[in-house]
Amino acid sequence: MGRFQFLLACALALLASSITSAETVEHFFHVQNLTVQRLCHEQVITTVNGTLPGPVISVREGDNLVIHVVNQSPYNITIHWHGVFQLLSAWADGPSFVTQCPIRPGRTYAYRFNITGQEGTLFWHAHVSWLRATVYGALIIKPRFGNSYPFPSPYEEFPILLGEYWDANVVDVENQGLATGAPPKNSDAFTINGQPGDLYPCSQTDTYKLEVIQGKTYMLRIINAALNNQLFFKIANHKMKVVAIDAAYTETYATDVIILSPGQTTDVLFNADQPLGSYYMAARPYFSAQGLQFDNTTTSGIIVYQGAKSATPIMPSLPAFNDTPTAYKFYTNLTGFPGGPHWVPVPIQVDEHMFITFGGSLAPCGGGSATCAGPFGQRLSASMNNESFQLPSKLSMLQAFFYNNKNGVYTTDFPDNPPSVFDYTNSSNALNQSMLFAPKSTKVRTLKYGSTVEIVLQNTALIATESHPIHFHGFNFHVLAQGFGNYDSENDPRKFNLVNPQIRNTIAVPTGGWAVIRFTANNPGIWFVHCHLELHLSWGLAMAFEVENGRTPSSTLHPPPIDLPNC
Repeated sequence: MGRFQFLLACALALLASSITSAETVEHFFHVQNLTVQRLCHEQVITTVNGTLPGPVISVREGDNLVIHVVNQSPYNITIHWHGVFQLLSAWADGPSFVTQCPIRPGRTYAYRFNITGQEGTLFWHAHVSWLRATVYGALIIKPRFGNSYPFPSPYEEFPILLGEYWDANVVDVENQGLATGAPPKNSDAFTINGQPGDLYPCSQTDTYKLEVIQGKTYMLRIINAALNNQLFFKIANHKMKVVAIDAAYTETYATDVIILSPGQTTDVLFNADQPLGSYYMAARPYFSAQGLQFDNTTTSGIIVYQGAKSATPIMPSLPAFNDTPTAYKFYTNLTGFPGGPHWVPVPIQVDEHMFITFGGSLAPCGGGSATCAGPFGQRLSASMNNESFQLPSKLSMLQAFFYNNKNGVYTTDFPDNPPSVFDYTNSSNALNQSMLFAPKSTKVRTLKYGSTVEIVLQNTALIATESHPIHFHGFNFHVLAQGFGNYDSENDPRKFNLVNPQIRNTIAVPTGGWAVIRFTANNPGIWFVHCHLELHLSWGLAMAFEVENGRTPSSTLHPPPIDLPNC
């Protein structure tokens, strides 16, 4: 009897181990052109596996991912796993010429990485040119087997990807803007799960529909995959409860409207508690820059109650495009979830302090009598601490770091502060030529492994006053405080939330304002930091951190994969 009980206990232990152990999730991404019919026209776009959005990648915390990318498109391509820490696996992060050279047409490359310490909604997208307009998809990280959500499980879950669509070739759109020095063509539509919705011409059948059962609770995993616009999102006559942002759990926050900047995700619960019928979910831009043109249209999907007979959906009342108070209220009312899964307390001791200003700038048009379409006949540009980032072209920055071959690739002198102190958010400086020109450079800031960094992110009014979403590769950060105007180093630290601040990988710094963040540099490698408005990234609103290796194998960057693409 004792032997039987022993064998049974061993069998049960083995079964439990197999249930809780990590799995390897493998996918093939065929990057290829596809002809679609949208907005009354045919258009050739670049997609993964012939779908828009691309495939949903669903894993559990602790799993290993292997993604084979087969580039059958005419463009160079890389894939970024937006928000994934990539602990010791920076080679898989994806930004072109930062952590790898691009995958050339006709070539393949396998991304291999582990996901640990993260649960929730992230996404993947192209990180070359403007191709992420159509090369993107959801990355869903569920709890390990045996673990559960820190809230009642929903009846069903749905990814909701908000996108931006051009009735044009997006590579040509970007190149034309760069050639003229002017802002490129605005998008023609926004989309929900690849569909513009029936408010656009020729789009009655191009509307995403979601069927629900009255009385059930659902979770929407909402992702802003748009290139250049923050987006308000509402469901007619329904309240939502925010439970996570950027794959980090939050205290539950009830609201009837949410806002997401490009690169942000928000998980919400909503109860199908309304009379049987059809209800629009809709999204439109939040655009804070005054006097500039933008795509002021609305995308929609339809939530249909099972058994409903009404054919006309109810439309929500969305905020005005310039409703900064509503945007600020949502962004600042979110808090973290201390004690929840994967909660990380705020590091108290700070080793490095930085003050980074950012906004528009100018670059010279060119030699001779050349005239560009930007202000004063120059090229529009963008910068951080008056340095406009320029990607290398002969070697990736991570290769230069690993092989200690930095000469001609990047320098380690990114400044901790702007070159001069001025009234950063005073709009009278918008076109002050003495402050607008920023040199092109490829500069990083070196950090010791394990150091804690506090950064003041300060918007400026140069060229235009607007909100900039800043995305960190390789790290999450705590958002300690946010505000309008110029950061006050004497009084604003009193506002710091050191108890339950929200944790993010992308923050929408308030228009004409600032935010203070803090993170620990516990991941060796080269990590890109940039504006997630693709327009501003292409102009140079970026920098990078070089995080040194630690002293142990568990704090040292792994060697590069043998199939890493060559430049």
